[in-house]
Amino acid sequence: MSEKVRNMFADIADDYDRINSILSFGVHNAWRKKTVLESGAKPGDRVLDCATGTGDLALEFKKTVGHDGYVLGTDFCKEMIEHAPGKADQKKLVVEFEVADAMDLPYDDNSFDIASIAFGIRNVDDPSVSLKEMARVVKPGGKVVVLEFGQPKGMIKYPYQIYSKHIMPAVGGFISGNRDAYTYLPETSAKFPAGDAFLKLMEDTGAFASQKAFTLTGGIAYVYVGTVA
Repeated sequence: MSEKVRNMFADIADDYDRINSILSFGVHNAWRKKTVLESGAKPGDRVLDCATGTGDLALEFKKTVGHDGYVLGTDFCKEMIEHAPGKADQKKLVVEFEVADAMDLPYDDNSFDIASIAFGIRNVDDPSVSLKEMARVVKPGGKVVVLEFGQPKGMIKYPYQIYSKHIMPAVGGFISGNRDAYTYLPETSAKFPAGDAFLKLMEDTGAFASQKAFTLTGGIAYVYVGTVA
């Protein structure tokens, strides 16, 4: 995992949640709920959330899997994940968190019903390796779920490009003191395979029996769901 990316997230960790809420106008909360819904998560399931950051998607999964379910959130950046346990305590949700690399997961095969990653797959050195690792730790027939930014089309395309290229770096940089981080994030989103291209990437791993995509907010984001072979 790139040390440069790790250091970038460590630098913005304290302000990450506040900036996300401002820049997304809170819509990222609806995206996470949609991710959990499309995963098919149910009470009692075991869920691994990779690149969990400050834990938001892991906490959303825990609400669904309930007391009898188990959720483990992992991230390669210690400074990011340090914020997660406190959020879980505030919401009275029991979720475990630990530092782990999404490209080299330290868990046994077939250990989980679902593995997820939100806004993290584009930051790993090799997305295919990460997808294979997530599929490895999920039982056959289980789900690998990816929430990631895309490139919107139609009427929303150009306003979004202006927003992501100019407003996001300005606002994110002002609050965090790290403009480079909030230049890097939209730039990687603009270049990363989205829609059919990401589905092809999933198919090419050979890890999935099927894969499908759900478009969010005109293509600003996507939920991808792969059924493990």
